[in-house]
Amino acid sequence: MPIPAIVAFDLGKVLVDFDYSIAGRRLAAQANLSPAEIQKFLDHSPLLYRYETGLLTRTEFFREVCQGTGYRGTITEFAAVFADIFTEMPAMTALHTVVRQRGVPTYIFSNTNDIAVEHIRRNFPFFAGFDGYIFSYEVGAMKPAAKIYEALETMSGKRGAEILYLDDRQENVDAGAARGWQVVLQTDPELSRAAIASVGLL
Repeated sequence: MPIPAIVAFDLGKVLVDFDYSIAGRRLAAQANLSPAEIQKFLDHSPLLYRYETGLLTRTEFFREVCQGTGYRGTITEFAAVFADIFTEMPAMTALHTVVRQRGVPTYIFSNTNDIAVEHIRRNFPFFAGFDGYIFSYEVGAMKPAAKIYEALETMSGKRGAEILYLDDRQENVDAGAARGWQVVLQTDPELSRAAIASVGLL
C-alpha cells in the first residue's frame, strides 16, 4: 500500500473521550427525569441522530429535550451542561502532533453537533491543529453513510489508499475500507501508533 497522503481522525473515543452520564446527572437537577432516564433519552431516542444530521437546529433540539425531560434551565445553561462531557485523550492528541510534524495534512471526521464542536474548540487547544473538519451536522449525514465519506474526499482532494482513517467503531472503518481507504480501528493508542508507523508516517 502507498504511504497515505492525509490522515483523518474521528473525534469521540479517538481524540476525546466522552460520557453522557455526566450530562444526565447535571440535567436531572433541573428536570423531571432521573439521570439514567435522561441519559437513555439522549443516547437511544432518534433525537440526537436528528440533531447530528442537521435535521434539527440547536433551538429545536433544546425544545424537544425540554418537552421530553421537563428540563427547566435556559438554552445557554443546557448547552454548557450538554457539552461538558469530554476529556482529552493525551496519547492520541500527541500522536496527531507527531503526524503533523511530519508534514502530513490531517482532518477531523466526526459524527457530532454544533454544541459539542463549540465546546471542544473553546476548551481543547489541539482542535485548532487540523487542515479541515467534516462534521455530520454540516454534511447532513452520519457515518457510515457514503455522503459524509464523499465530503472528506471532496474537501481533501484525496481518494482510496491516499487516505488513512482512524475510528473507534467497526462499521465506520469498514465503510472507509470499502472505499479503498487505509483504516485503523482505534482500541488502544499504542496499537494506533504502531499502525500509523507501519504505513510509513512515523
